Amino acid sequence: MRKLSVLLAAVAAGASAPAFAGDIAGPRVEAILGWDNVRVDIDGLGHGSRSGFMYGLGLGYDFAVGGNVALGIDAEISDSTADLDVTDGTDRARLSAGRDLYVGGRVTGAVSDRFNVYAKAGYTNARIKGSVTTGGVTDSDSANGDGIRLGAGAQYMVTSNAYVGAEYRYSNYEGGLSRHQVAATIGYRF
Repeated sequence: MRKLSVLLAAVAAGASAPAFAGDIAGPRVEAILGWDNVRVDIDGLGHGSRSGFMYGLGLGYDFAVGGNVALGIDAEISDSTADLDVTDGTDRARLSAGRDLYVGGRVTGAVSDRFNVYAKAGYTNARIKGSVTTGGVTDSDSANGDGIRLGAGAQYMVTSNAYVGAEYRYSNYEGGLSRHQVAATIGYRF
């Protein structure tokens, strides 16, 4: 009988606990600003990395799956000012990070009625632009690289719909390209 009383008390406590999922479910849009470090590893030639400013726009939708847990989908487009310049006399080579597209999933947990944490994973496609100037003649080209992104972040609800957040993400692309990013987010849940 005592075990049944303890079980009923636990169920009652769980039922009376605040449900935060309303704060983490539904559509959202956010501005993304932060630091971007792009690294290129070229077989036999070594590596180079440069940092820059990244900026973009993210969209998502979260589905409540428990009292304070949601599963979501994310889409993002961003760009970066990170570039690498090499000059030898009058010859110059420049490698620049271009737009980055991302789509993936995420798991969000409400820690309180205002504070959420999440982890994300998905597909990313980055464009790298390059140019070489030799003897006053410049040749330019660009290429896309497919990869995966892993990330983790936190959000603080400033109002019932607006939030600010911070996120770390790592992306690894084909062709020896990778990036580390630390981003601040400013968003709105509908």
